[in-house]
Amino acid sequence: MRYEGKIYRPPSEADALILQATIGCSWNKCTYCDMYREKQFRVRPQHEVLEDIAMAADAVGDRVEKVFVADGDALVMDLAEWLPILAACQESFPHLRRISCYAMATNVLAKSPAELQELRDAGLELLYMGPESGDDATMKRIAKGSDSAAHVDAAARAKDAGMALSAIFLLGAGGVERSAEHAAASARLATEMDPEFLAALTLTVVPGTPHHRLQETGRFELPGVEGLLRELRTFVAEALPTDALFRTNHASNYLALGGRLPRDRERIVEALDAALRGDIALRPEWGRGL
Repeated sequence: MRYEGKIYRPPSEADALILQATIGCSWNKCTYCDMYREKQFRVRPQHEVLEDIAMAADAVGDRVEKVFVADGDALVMDLAEWLPILAACQESFPHLRRISCYAMATNVLAKSPAELQELRDAGLELLYMGPESGDDATMKRIAKGSDSAAHVDAAARAKDAGMALSAIFLLGAGGVERSAEHAAASARLATEMDPEFLAALTLTVVPGTPHHRLQETGRFELPGVEGLLRELRTFVAEALPTDALFRTNHASNYLALGGRLPRDRERIVEALDAALRGDIALRPEWGRGL
């Protein structure tokens, strides 16, 4: 495979073939994110992407069960760009079970229900959407580009098309100032989006980002470890999805937890309470990362 720059994917796509169909992120304004800042967004020429699929088919075609289409928000591509890629993946990988990508709420809402249905019928099954917070004040501060209502609408439209949804929230995004509001509103948004998969990551303030400049000038303070765990406890205790597979297994987190919400809520809350009491060891700082 031919890749340009650093490649990122969700933890659950560790065993997927990463197919870089776009370079960078079409939005690329989130204050906390440095993943694509060195890239100028563009859609790769389709013939290059199809060549990569052919190369992967020759090398590992029988072993590919999942394809993750990168970079940051590949859903922004038009159907004329998407459909040949999806068709080539279906034809090239006989054991393919799933195709997925990152998606911004704005990009979901920019497509008609018929277009989303066509993408789903062609094999795009799972969207990873990161509202990061359900608190509109926090979402505006981190320059997310959409509010909570837009994420609810986007989730509903994706689900109506038959797509599965993985929603990603970011502990600490509200800072100390809005920690409680951020946690509670994130739980409400998770409930309203009602995803099949739900994940919590922890904000890392990366040097060179706008968020780092806010921290350096005293305009943002990341909650301490106890504050972050309390945010997570609130989120788990108050989120009411129908049946979501929940994970905090991202390397940024201090505590790796998993289960289904709401079924395993009590067990997860008990584990968080134990961690807050100091009865469960947390991931050391050297073991954390993006």
